[in-house]
Amino acid sequence: METQERILIKAHELFMRYGLRSVSMDEIANHLGMSKKTIYQYYADKDALVDGTIDIEIERSKNDCTGHRNQSENAIHEIFMAVDMVQEMLKHMNPSLMFDLEKYHPKAYKKFLDHKNKFFHEVIKSNLEWGIQEGLYREDIHVELLTRFRLVTMFFMFDKENFPASKFTPGQVIAEITDNFLFGMATAKGQKLILKYKQQRQKK
Repeated sequence: METQERILIKAHELFMRYGLRSVSMDEIANHLGMSKKTIYQYYADKDALVDGTIDIEIERSKNDCTGHRNQSENAIHEIFMAVDMVQEMLKHMNPSLMFDLEKYHPKAYKKFLDHKNKFFHEVIKSNLEWGIQEGLYREDIHVELLTRFRLVTMFFMFDKENFPASKFTPGQVIAEITDNFLFGMATAKGQKLILKYKQQRQKK
């Protein structure tokens, strides 16, 4: 593995585990057993490392979402697979990560927002259209409005002001919001599937 790749992979691992603000360039260098000077040969500053970390996450989310679409039985199943992925990601992700990104690394945060507003928007919209075609979502739903609604509410799990960690886990927030989102637009046929997938997950 090349030195540049090693540096980025280790920085990504540490940022995800401890948050962005609490990991210094010294700590990254110590974990890698190299000098800060070596890191600076490849990355101008911490911002550049955070930027590279966001690139990893964007690429991962694209691959995961494409995989979900290819493997899912139907539109509702696709959403449950996505929530499973998020729940797994949350086990290895420091809850302060999004807050740190927005506050201390605005350039990387903008890159993430662009990804959210383009790629995730398309994934959600496509899912809603698919669900309508299958008769799982009501035909009268406003696709564009609900796409934007879903985009906003997906990230409520990081909103510590309204959903403090002392009362709710991020996993609880995304699961509860998703249930209400799905039941709100599902047909009778769709609601049976929602209950089926929920029961399957309770048995795990």
